[in-house]
Amino acid sequence: MKIAVAGKGGVGKTFISGTLARLFARDGYSVLAVDADPNINLSSTLGIERSVAERIVPLSENEPLIASRTGVPPGGSYGLVFRLTPKVDDIVDKYGVVGPDGVRLLVMGTVKGGGTGCMCPANALLRVLLQHLLIQRREIVILDMVAGLEHLGRGTARRVDAMLSVVEPRMKSVETARRILTLARDIEIPEVLAVGNKIEGEKQRAFVRERMEELGIPVVAYIPYDPAVAEADMLGVSPLDYDGSSPAIKAVAELKEELKRRYAL
Repeated sequence: MKIAVAGKGGVGKTFISGTLARLFARDGYSVLAVDADPNINLSSTLGIERSVAERIVPLSENEPLIASRTGVPPGGSYGLVFRLTPKVDDIVDKYGVVGPDGVRLLVMGTVKGGGTGCMCPANALLRVLLQHLLIQRREIVILDMVAGLEHLGRGTARRVDAMLSVVEPRMKSVETARRILTLARDIEIPEVLAVGNKIEGEKQRAFVRERMEELGIPVVAYIPYDPAVAEADMLGVSPLDYDGSSPAIKAVAELKEELKRRYAL
C-alpha cells in the first residue's frame, strides 16, 4: 500500500503520517516513511533520537550523492548533460534510518528554486527515486508531503493508492483540501480521502463532514484534539511513546484499520 499525506502547514499531517507508520509496523508490516516536507520533522514523530536525526542529510542536499548518480553536481551546472535515470535501488538501504518498531525513514527534502517543472540533477534523482519507491518496493510506503505535491508527477501519482488530505475545522484548511483535490485529479491520483484532525466537539466534526461532502471527498477518520499530542511535541518525543493510549492515538489506530479494510491488507 502506498499512501501520500498532505495538508496545510500545521494541520497535523506529520503526526498522522508518523503514527500510522509505526502502528502498521507494529502489525508486522514492512514500512517505509518518506519525509518529503521542507520542514523535515517526521523523525521526531517516529521517535528517532535527536542525535541521530540531526545527522541526516536530506537527499536533495546530498551533493556527493547527486553528483555520483546524475553525473552533475547541484548548483548551477545545468548546461551540462546529466543522467535522467540515475541508479536509485540502493538508496533506501544506504541512506534510510531505522527507527522504533522497525520503521525505516528516508528524508528526501525538496528542490529549492526552479519551479515544479525544474529538471535539475537533484530533481531528476528525487523523481526517479520516488518512482522506485512506489512501483518496485514491496512494502507500505507513507509519504509526508507538502500541500503542493511537488514531488508527484503524473506517472508516479497513479501508483499511489490514496492521498490523505488532513483537514482541521478551519476554512483555510478546507481551501487547501480543495487545492489538493484539484492537483490530485490533474496528476491522476486514484483516490483522495479526508482525515479530520484536531476536532473538538460535534460542531467541528459536522463542519469538516459538510465541507468535505461539498468537495466530494470521503472522510475516513476524525482525530480529536488531544493535549497529549501537543505535550509530546513540546518535549520533542513521539506522541505514540508519550501516551500510546491517548484519544488521538486511538483514532489513528482506527484510521489504520480502515485503510487495511479499504485496501485489503
